[in-house]
Formats: sequence, C-alpha cells, structure tokens
Amino acid sequence: MTEDERQIRMAAEAILSGSINSQRSSVTQHSMARTPDIVLGEDLIAGARHNGRMSNVRRFFCLFITFDLLLTFLMWLICTMIAGESLSVAFIDQVIHYHIKTSLFDIVMAAICRFTVLLLFYALLYLDHWIIVAISTATTCAFLIAKVFLFDWKSANQPVFQVLLILTSFVLAWAEAWFFDFRVIPQETQARDWIRSFPDTERTPLLQGIVTQARQYAANVDHMNTFFTPVESPTHSDDEDIPRKQGDSSKLSRSSELFKFLIKLTPDKINEYKTKASNILQNCHDLLTSKEWKDPILTNDGDEVSCMQLPPEWKVDGKVLKITGIVDAPASLLIDLLYDNIEEQTLWNKLVTESIKLQNIDENTDIVYQATSPFGGGLITARDFVILRHRKKCGNYYISGGVSVTTESVQIRPNVTRGENGISCFATEELPDEINKCRFTWILNTNFKGWIPQTVVDKSVSTGLVEFMTYLREFLNDMQKPSI
Repeated sequence: MTEDERQIRMAAEAILSGSINSQRSSVTQHSMARTPDIVLGEDLIAGARHNGRMSNVRRFFCLFITFDLLLTFLMWLICTMIAGESLSVAFIDQVIHYHIKTSLFDIVMAAICRFTVLLLFYALLYLDHWIIVAISTATTCAFLIAKVFLFDWKSANQPVFQVLLILTSFVLAWAEAWFFDFRVIPQETQARDWIRSFPDTERTPLLQGIVTQARQYAANVDHMNTFFTPVESPTHSDDEDIPRKQGDSSKLSRSSELFKFLIKLTPDKINEYKTKASNILQNCHDLLTSKEWKDPILTNDGDEVSCMQLPPEWKVDGKVLKITGIVDAPASLLIDLLYDNIEEQTLWNKLVTESIKLQNIDENTDIVYQATSPFGGGLITARDFVILRHRKKCGNYYISGGVSVTTESVQIRPNVTRGENGISCFATEELPDEINKCRFTWILNTNFKGWIPQTVVDKSVSTGLVEFMTYLREFLNDMQKPSI
C-alpha cells in the first residue's frame, strides 16, 4: 500500500469514526434532554397545593417524621425487652428515676420533641424555611454525641442494640433535614412559581403567551410520537404499505378487548340517555346565546377565547371555556363531519389518541370513547372519557353536544385517568352571503380528576382549544385539496 493510499484510508476512518460518535452523542443528548421533562412533571405535581391543601411532598415529610417517632419508640421497647426488664420496671427505672448514664428513654423524648416541633411549624404553620429542621437536627446530633460519652456502656447487657438505637436516631434526624431542604422546598417553590405564571383572576387574560406555547407543545407532541410500536401486519400480506385506518379490523380487535363487556341497552336506559342528551343540548344552546361570557381574547388566527363561571344550580365545577372562529366549511356539513366521522378524528386531531364509537342509540345519539395524550407540558397525564353525544339544529346553530356518562362496561385502563366532561359541544352557524364558510364554536367544561390546580387545568384547556382550531383548519384544507 502506497503512502497516498494509507493517508486516504486514515482520513476515511477518521470521518467514519467522527460520524458514529456524533450520532451517539446526539442520541445521548436527546435522552438526557427528555429525562428532565419527566422529572419536572412529577415534581410539579408533588409540590403543588390543591385548594389550599398540603402538597404531596410535604405530606410525605410529615409521615416520615411520624415514622421517626414510632421507629425510635419501637427500638427502645426492643432494647428494654432484650435486657430482661418488664415494661413497668423499665418505665420506673428509665422514666421516673431517669439518669442520663443508665436510661435510653431520653432518645425517645428527643424523637417526641422533633415530632412536635416539626409538625407544628411545617404542618400547622406551613413554614417554608429550613431553619427549624436544621435546629432540630443540630440539637439532636449534639445530644446524641454527648449521650455516647455520658452513657454507662459497662452496665449494658446487649450494647449492640443500644448502639443501633443511637445510630438510628442520628440517621433519621439527618434524613429529615436532607429531605426538607433538597426535596420539599425546591418542589414547592418550583410548583408555586410555575402556577403563578398562570392567570389567577377572572379579568386576567387566559391566553398570555398561549399561541407560542401551543405551537411549541404541538411540536413536542410530534417529536414524542416519533417512536411507536406499529400494529403487526398479516403474514405475506400484499397490502402492507397501505396506511391503516382506525376503523379497520386491527382497530376493531384492539377495541373489542377493551370494551368486550358492553351491555345491551334496555328501553328504559335508552329513554334515560335520550332525555339527558336533549337536556344537555338545550344547555349548550343557552350557553351559545348567553351574554355572560367574560374576558374575550383574540388569538393570532383571529379566533376568540372567552370563559364563564356557571351558577351553582348548574352543578358544574370549574370554568366553561369557549373558542369561536371562522372556518372554510358549510355549517351543516361540518357538524355532520365531526359527528359521523368521530372514529377518524385521531387522523388529524393530535390531541386525541383514540376515538371509538361504542353504541348507537339512534341516528343522532350515540356513546363514544375518547382518550387524550398527555398535555400541559406533561403535567397532566393521559385521560380518557366516555361521552354521550347528541346532534340537532337549534335556532341558527347546528349543535353536537356531549356529556360524560358513567358505565361499568368500559374498564379503567392502566396509566390513564378517567376524566369527566360537564358541558361540551361543537356548534356551527351559517354566515350571511357565505356558502362555504361558517362560524365554528367549541364549548368545553372538563374535570381532569386528580390533584391538579384549577389554574393549570384552565390554562391547559385554553391551550387545547387553540390547538384544536389549528388542526381543524389543516384537516379542512387537506380535504379541499384536489386528489392527484
């Protein structure tokens, strides 16, 4: 091999090695970049206070303090029993006639003092500073060190258990200080700052920076959905390259496993569903014509988002949010398209991962199942809903209304929380002198369940409304494109 050929070979190997290392580095950085997003969502949920209640991470801290007291007392009992003393004799010798050289009950008293002080300041007074737990840990450590020098070890029958009692109290005191300083304070501060960035009042705009966040989150959803497990194709299939639709046999077999216990509706149940569907449709029409909508905000696409707090007699929790915009489709055709093609919604609506029609009640009434992907930046995990739907023209509106129904036929899925829609509807209204355009409105009131602050729910729902309008327009534009 000549010198020129050797140099060319070395250069090629260097380029190839650099390419491989670059790919490895890219994969590693991508994995490291995704991990904090998952941790961030868990930390926010653990550190958030729901309706003024104690956060999950602080509740765990209080339980740990209680565990400290009970474990210390239990170990003192074990030391006493191993020494051959009865409980009454041990109480007289170590409590009534207490002396630091012969008694170990002072370690239990130290645990009782820590329990009382820490619960007082961090559970009742809800202090956010580390100073109290630092003082309790420092005081305990100083006392235990003094105890080691002052205790009469020669009089101990089983010094191993006495040593374990002292070491356990020492470790638990430090664990409390570490957990509060490195877990409780950071997670609660992070959750508080994150929630404060959302609107707190009725007059504060719901869409502060929402369009940018919506587009960014939509891009993240696309990125997260890049890796998936495809449905297995039949062996030696000639149509493996044909895209599968949701209504095909593979989808039906997958849904049949989830909904295999669907019960045939009785006439009474059908009448109940029809009455409920009619009532919800009337409520939706009342909302569409209401003048009580507040804080209208315009998005970059010209849509209007507003909110309303329903009166108590409606028995609906949370806010009702509405988005209205002009879309390129006839009013009646669009509402029929959204109603009849519910199972194809996953093909264009990235907010929905599954959409299955469960039961037909009549031509304009049915029950559907829908599951959503995680949203709110990952803070709100996947939800699913069982919805009773009904469509009808009311006045100038073509309405497809829906409300959640409870049924034992649809089992709860792992890692998915069953949500509840109070009042929701799609509505279209014809525009004067516009045949192929209409005013589209989506009204939504939903309860995600779980320990999620209401401000987070409102912000996430508002973001979802904006994203849906984007997906809907893209879907309608694709339908109107001439096929090649």
